Amino acid sequence: MEKYIDIISKSYSGYWNYLKHQIIQVNNWDNFFYGLIIISLLVWVLEIIFPWRKNQSIFRKDFWLDTFYMFFNFFLLNLIVLIALSNAAAEFFNDFLSVFGLKVSSFQLFDVDDMPRILGLVIFFIISDFVQWNTHRLLHRVPWLWNFHKVHHSVKEMGFAAHLRYHWMEPVVYKSLLYIPIAVIGGFDAQDVAIVHFFALSIGHLNHANLGWDYGFLKYIFNNPKMHIWHHAKTLPKNVRYGINYGLTLSIWDYIFKTNYVPYDGKDIELGFENDIDFPKNFWSQELYPFKLKK
Repeated sequence: MEKYIDIISKSYSGYWNYLKHQIIQVNNWDNFFYGLIIISLLVWVLEIIFPWRKNQSIFRKDFWLDTFYMFFNFFLLNLIVLIALSNAAAEFFNDFLSVFGLKVSSFQLFDVDDMPRILGLVIFFIISDFVQWNTHRLLHRVPWLWNFHKVHHSVKEMGFAAHLRYHWMEPVVYKSLLYIPIAVIGGFDAQDVAIVHFFALSIGHLNHANLGWDYGFLKYIFNNPKMHIWHHAKTLPKNVRYGINYGLTLSIWDYIFKTNYVPYDGKDIELGFENDIDFPKNFWSQELYPFKLKK
C-alpha cells in the first residue's frame, strides 16, 4: 500500500511540474497546453467564417460551460485524479501479472522502433482508435456508463468546444481499456504520441464544430461534422436502440460494422437524449448526476 501512496504522491507533483513547464515553455511544437488553444481558435475561426447553422450565435448556448469543460478535462482532471489513478492502476496490473511470473512486455507483439516511423504511427493510431470506438459503444450500451456519457450528449447546440464536454469518468474508462492493447506495442516516445494526439484533437473539434463538411470520399475514412451530428440526434432510427455513428476520429469502423447513419442533411435536427429537459445545466450538478440515487 505504501508503494501505491508513493506513486500517487509522485504523480501529483510530477504532473504539476509538467503542467507548469507546458505553460511557461511556449516554443515547443508538442506543447499540449498551447496546442489545445491554437487548434481551438483555428476551428472556432472556421465556424465563424463558414457557419453551417447561420442562425446559431458565435457564442452559442453553453459556449462558456463547454470552454470550462475543455480546459478542466484536458488539464485539471489530470492534475486532480487521472494521472495518479492511471499510474497506480498500471502498477497494480504489473503486480498482478508478476504473481504469474509475467510482465506487460511478455505480451508485446512488436516494437514500433523496429519499423519505419510513419508505419508505427499509423498502427498505433488505428489500434487506439478502434479500441476507443468499441469503448464508445460500451458507453451507450451499458446503463451505468451511459449515465456518465449523458454529460456529453446534453449538448443542445454543437460547437468545437462540445468535443471535450464529458464526465471525468469517461477518460478513466477509455484509458483503462486502452492500456493493454497499447502495451503490446512498445517503443513510442512523447513526440509520436503528440502527433497522433493533435491529429485526433483536430478531427474531434471539427466533428463538433458548426461546419457542414463531410470531406467528400474521405467521409468513409474520417469522421466529419455531417456524420457526427447524427450521433447527437435526440431521436434515433426506429430500428436502433443504443446509438449510431460511434466513430471518434475514423468513420470506417461504423461503415464496416454497419452502425453508420446519415439519412439526410442533419443541420437542424434536435440534439440531446430522451428526457434531457430534466438533465442538470451546470458543471457540478452534471458531474454529480451519475452518483445520485434514483427513486
